Order: sequence, then C-alpha cells, then structure tokens
Amino acid sequence: MVEKQSVPKRIWNFLKQPSATYSVLAIVVSSIVAGVIFWGGFNTAMEATNGQNFCISCHEMRDNVYAEFKKTVHYSNRVGVRATCPDCHVPRDWGYKLVRKVQASRELWGKLAGNVDTPEKFEEHRMEMANREWARMKESDSRECRNCHSFDAMRESVDTLAVYEKHMKADALGRTCIDCHKGIAHLLPREYVDLAEQ
Repeated sequence: MVEKQSVPKRIWNFLKQPSATYSVLAIVVSSIVAGVIFWGGFNTAMEATNGQNFCISCHEMRDNVYAEFKKTVHYSNRVGVRATCPDCHVPRDWGYKLVRKVQASRELWGKLAGNVDTPEKFEEHRMEMANREWARMKESDSRECRNCHSFDAMRESVDTLAVYEKHMKADALGRTCIDCHKGIAHLLPREYVDLAEQ
C-alpha cells in the first residue's frame, strides 16, 4: 500500500525533483539570490545617480543652473538648511522616482548630443527646459516643494502676515507652489521675463 503524503511534503518533493539538469529548488533559490543581487545593484545605481555631486558632474549643470542656485535662499540662508538638486527635481517615493529617472534620460541625451553644451546653447533651450519642469511640478502639485514647505505648517504672525495671507489665499484657490514661485532657484528664461514685462 502506497503511503499518502501531506500537501507540504508533496510540494517539497516536487521542488526537490530535478529538471533536465537542476532541481526546481535549486532553480528557485538561485533565482531569488540573483533577484536580490539585481535589486541591490539597481537600487545602488538609483541612489548613486540621486546625489548633488552626480547632478553637477557635467559642466552644463555645474556652470549654469548650479551656479545660479548657489546665489539663492535654498542654498544659503539664516537657518542653515540647504536643498540639493534631487530635493527639488527627484521625487522621494520609489515609483515616482523611477519615472523621473526615465524622464531624465532625455536630459542625458541633450548632453550627449551637444544640444546644451555651451552657455549659449543652454540659454537657447532654457525656456523649453523650464516649461517642461514647471509642467511636471504643476502636475504633481509641487510634490517636491511640499516635502519641506506646507501651508498647514505656516505660522500666522504679525511680521509675516502679508505672506501668510497670500499663501492661505493661494491654498484656497487650489494653487501650487510653482504657480507663483517660478525662478525661485534658477534664473527665469529670457522669453518668460520678456512676456512678464509686456
């Protein structure tokens, strides 16, 4: 009489049976190990490309927008808090971060193709790049700004009453940070300034 095996034992026996060369268990374990190694490498690469030093490693960023940024309140201020490129331009949540990294490949193409490799070429494309970034920020409700700034955290006080009231009105109207704060960390494109002056 054949002894009936329990379900866990039957599953275990199936996993131990060889395929053409290796057991199913060996294939599963090696797949898990390979997955962990791949995931670790992928995540390490994501983080390595998510730092200020990586962002300014090409002269297009270092000599243009980073030089401008160093003159702003986000770089140097009375409380000593400094934002970095990824703080404003890369989402913290992993899914959004992955999407942003894929979008950033367009910027790398611009570098490799030489579209923005001189200050003159950079200025020629500044409005297009700014519009793309402003649209991204508007679409996300200025998600990266809100990592540090929040309407709820604003304090009503006499010395900042006008600022407080403007922000409360913007909140009530459903505005987002980028609606009013274009040019807060980088120079505005010449075309934008020209339009604003008209």
